[in-house]
Amino acid sequence: MPRVFAGQKGITSDVWHHDLTLERGKRYLISAESGTGKSSLCSYIYGYRQDFSGTIAFDGKDIRQLTVAEWCDIRQRHIAYLPQDLRLFGELTAMENVELKNRLTGYKGRDEIGHMFETMGIADKMDSPVSKLSIGQQQRVAIIRALCQPCDFIMLDEPVSHLDDENNRIVADLITSEASRQGAGVIATSVGYHLKMDAITLKL
Repeated sequence: MPRVFAGQKGITSDVWHHDLTLERGKRYLISAESGTGKSSLCSYIYGYRQDFSGTIAFDGKDIRQLTVAEWCDIRQRHIAYLPQDLRLFGELTAMENVELKNRLTGYKGRDEIGHMFETMGIADKMDSPVSKLSIGQQQRVAIIRALCQPCDFIMLDEPVSHLDDENNRIVADLITSEASRQGAGVIATSVGYHLKMDAITLKL
């Protein structure tokens, strides 16, 4: 759990203070209140932060023992990650943002990427600078980018926070379809507005 929570009493969670195994092929919705460590958990799993107590293991190996090369392999081939802040490049077009990731993985063809843009309803924004898009459109671009790699898990931090119900459904269908095709697990966090998919719900 986050070290900042150390010593705090009355923490009720399905994650913190528990042994928890997240399995490939299963879907998890992590429901959290603001300030309970939702984005921190994602950062721990992805190796961005290590200010936690306890042990996180990937395929049985303590992530604190992983080398830089092993982390690069995990991020390129095993964990597809959508951060809450999206981390898009505003000066680049929507397609250029996606292609940056796809060049590293070589995973999707241009036609496949174009189909995802069409499915998401933003095909007309492919050549628009991301800075000119709405936050909901940016969120969909970032989801497309996240799916442009092979993976064991798709981890999404508040993936539909700026989407209406219909776009939530479209995004959920695309994510679950890609996860099923790869046999990957899905880990999605939320502070109340969940990704519309059948999943095991865990309270943070």
